[in-house]
Amino acid sequence: MSSSDRTPEAPENPQAAAQDWQRWHEQRVETVSSPYGPLSLTGTHWLADHPDGRIDGVPGRWKDAGTEVVLSAGEADGISVDGEPFVGEVALGPDRGPIPASRVFVGERRLVVLTREGLWAVRDFDPASAARRAFAGIEAGAYDPAWVLAGRFVPYEESRTVQVENADGRARGLGLAGQVFFTHEGAEHALHVAVEEDGSLWAVLADAGSGKSSYRFRFLRPAAPEADGSVTVDFNRTLLPPCAFADHFICPFPPPGNTLPFTVPVGELNKR
Repeated sequence: MSSSDRTPEAPENPQAAAQDWQRWHEQRVETVSSPYGPLSLTGTHWLADHPDGRIDGVPGRWKDAGTEVVLSAGEADGISVDGEPFVGEVALGPDRGPIPASRVFVGERRLVVLTREGLWAVRDFDPASAARRAFAGIEAGAYDPAWVLAGRFVPYEESRTVQVENADGRARGLGLAGQVFFTHEGAEHALHVAVEEDGSLWAVLADAGSGKSSYRFRFLRPAAPEADGSVTVDFNRTLLPPCAFADHFICPFPPPGNTLPFTVPVGELNKR
């Protein structure tokens, strides 16, 4: 997620806050529907499932070499590496930059090398994907200042990792660094959160409406807490996870304790 997805401090002027949210929502729709946004992901191919190196629909031969991926390509594959037509064999590490800057591409498609917990995969991003062509927007609740809540971040004494199921059906470790406490309708609640490299927070959460009035789980990315731990919890900026837009993302499900007992009717609700 980009920095524009983070929850900013709430403006004091409600009208200005609503306008700011509208700009944020429009930017989110633009980002999601961009040529290499989440709608363009047509496959995540784990190389362990392809011991011969051949992936259906993906040109070249992709071999897991332990600390790297070795790509072999012939002229008929039509592969380019680092902006130049490629024939031969090349060792690849994980792509860490934006999707358009990935090293390997075939026409407009970008073939992105990914590693998770020692396993290698190739992701296929295609701007001509059916999901991108069919996209009609993001359903979101109307901005409501009542859902901008004062919170307090309390770090754990030591960071911890919990095993949670992911959208692809596999369990993986989710790193957590503390809890954000907030009050809703007179009752205190808390969300377990991770801390990103820039100090901002990330929560994977569900609520009483998840799977009914909204997608089965969502993300929330508050800005970095103040020195005293205070943080704004703006549920208006609750985000759909990437797997709401394409089935090939490996989004983590909410960790234990992150299912709220009430419905959150604001923020992003469903893909249209």
